[in-house]
Amino acid sequence: MTEFKCGNCTGNISHQGCSRHADKLNTYDWMADLPDNAEACNIVEVQFKPPRKGYYINANNLPLEKGDIVAVEASPGHDIGTVTMTGRLVPLQVKKANLKPGTELKKIYRKARQADLDKFEEAKKREHETMIESRQIALHLGLQMKIGDVEYQGDGNKAIFYYIADQRVDFRELIKVLADRFHVRIEMKQIGARQEAGRIGGIGPCGRELCCATWMTNFTSVSTAAARFQDLSLNPQKLAGQCAKLKCCMNYEVDQYMESLKRLPSREITLHTQDSEYFFFKADILAHRITYSTDKKILVGEQTISAHRAFEVIQMNRNGQKPASLTEESNAPEPVSRDILSQDNINRFDSANKKRKKKKAKKPNGNGTPNPQKQL
Repeated sequence: MTEFKCGNCTGNISHQGCSRHADKLNTYDWMADLPDNAEACNIVEVQFKPPRKGYYINANNLPLEKGDIVAVEASPGHDIGTVTMTGRLVPLQVKKANLKPGTELKKIYRKARQADLDKFEEAKKREHETMIESRQIALHLGLQMKIGDVEYQGDGNKAIFYYIADQRVDFRELIKVLADRFHVRIEMKQIGARQEAGRIGGIGPCGRELCCATWMTNFTSVSTAAARFQDLSLNPQKLAGQCAKLKCCMNYEVDQYMESLKRLPSREITLHTQDSEYFFFKADILAHRITYSTDKKILVGEQTISAHRAFEVIQMNRNGQKPASLTEESNAPEPVSRDILSQDNINRFDSANKKRKKKKAKKPNGNGTPNPQKQL
């Protein structure tokens, strides 16, 4: 336990819940400092090459902590991974992973020895070269597929080839050629474009690391309806992410926008006043303000009103009444918008410096005459 102070308060934070690796799907174990936490569950979460994780039984009751490198059971041989969670939170992670009840879990053999680590590092160095060469082999065989990543097992006896294909691919001949070339057991796994982007990683237009490369596991479908609900421009170049698919983040706020849309009048309703009629042009959904125009196609005679005022005018029109104007009749001044980014303007000090120089130039000396300006 490490004690820290923040302002006028004190508290404790456990270093055991943190990991030395900031890999994908990293989870802070906030129960790590509880008494007998490691003995509460004999299932351990182990992470391999991100984002692959697995759950194993600590049958030998090894004293494992987050960050330990272990050798686990594999088929065939053994694999090398890093312990990412132990104790009471593991059953919750197993439930989140949607493992079927009664699934037989494999065992943890031991903590990795130096010989295991040396063999594991040697296998990892071969992954990139294997991927490049396997792509050339697939191209030579005329297969419509792309091998996006290769992962070697910890003992170097097996390799997993992750590939992308739009259609079904018969890779039986490819497996024979790869096994003969690399002398390992071959396993092929098909992934989608979103999973490939998550394995490669990158920075999104928001300036942060891609969600699929940090925490996302389930990739739900994204439709253009989410963009329409949020009044986003239907420009494919702006809506598409680095995977060339619609951005997953479009689904984050669509529920809130749909709730806010229920508080706005229909876009098909026309508002009538004594001098004109107004058509819907655009809406600020979260602020509940609507802009109307006297023309259906272009912005003419712009009038921006609140949703509450729009419902009042609609009710008056249904009763056979027409207000004198679309805006509310009040003497309250219109709110003036302010530039909240003006404080970050690099020229914001220029005007103040000029005023100071003028004041210094007009300041009189002891004889009552202005000070002469120095020639720079």
